[in-house]
Amino acid sequence: MMIVPIILCGGSGTRLWPRSRVEKPKPFLPLVDAMTLFEATVSRCSIFSDNAGLSIVTGAAHVEHIEMLLPKDERTSIVVEPAARNTAAAIALAANRLPSDAIMLVCPSDHHIGRPEVFVETVYRAAALAAEGWLVSFGIAPDTPETGFGYLKRGEAIGTAGYRTQEFVEKPDLDRAKAFLTDGSYLWNGGIFAFRAGDFLQELELYSPDMARDVRAAVKNGREDGKYFHPEPTTFSAMESISVDYAVMEKTARAALVPVDMGWSDIGNWHALYSALDHDDQGNAVRGPANAEMMDCRNVLIDSDGPSVSVIGLENVIIVVDGNDILVTAANGVQNVGRLSGARNQ
Repeated sequence: MMIVPIILCGGSGTRLWPRSRVEKPKPFLPLVDAMTLFEATVSRCSIFSDNAGLSIVTGAAHVEHIEMLLPKDERTSIVVEPAARNTAAAIALAANRLPSDAIMLVCPSDHHIGRPEVFVETVYRAAALAAEGWLVSFGIAPDTPETGFGYLKRGEAIGTAGYRTQEFVEKPDLDRAKAFLTDGSYLWNGGIFAFRAGDFLQELELYSPDMARDVRAAVKNGREDGKYFHPEPTTFSAMESISVDYAVMEKTARAALVPVDMGWSDIGNWHALYSALDHDDQGNAVRGPANAEMMDCRNVLIDSDGPSVSVIGLENVIIVVDGNDILVTAANGVQNVGRLSGARNQ
């Protein structure tokens, strides 16, 4: 099987403000360890790129960061989107430039996977299903009643590799999320996929024909510039912005999933980052080079790029210092960080 990693690199990560900013967003930050999230994604995907290299789909604003961090490999291609049009269009761009039987391993560039060896094993299971014509989602084993993710409901088994996807569920409220966790057949939708390029384009043509036509035209009339490919901008920029779930995955009769417990996190907000870090006996965590002192604190994250931070008697609080910007939030308020004026105008 030819497995081609497709790394989607976009977004600004406003919920991780003030550390994540437009000029240097989340994928290009070393948040969990010394590697940036982008570098870690490339590293764990490179094992599958021996035959065909890998493909990165990104916007012009991110090209400079990618160039600095990407290992030299003549087979790597970088598709530069003229406008951000969400994941369906990004995946379709890559699919139109591959052989129809190539298995696409679609991965966001800004997720953390704590057990990459489990990820590798799961990719091969997903690829086996994809080779049979299934469009496969990675279903992340949930360990909390998370309201910030969509869910996949596991249906009937498909051999030993995976299951039909019985249902896609949008982000639930807390009561539903608790019920999903108790039920045991619901998994987080991690936004990682495997399918043959031709199968994906066939389903896109069936369920989102206008997008299929426009992406095909944007690729046909695009231009190569070394390892860079630039789609024709007018056609591409006029397309609807829609996720791959809405455009294809929730509609296709060929949706499947592989369950996996691989220490996954989307690092989508400060509490998600806190959860991915090591903690002391009181649940406290510290990031950055600055001195941090905590007294009578529990479940506190301090992230400072310079000033010393001292905290007394707090619980479930996150404190971030980035240059002249300081964020202090309760752990249950992290979803609102992106609504702050500083984050919106970064």
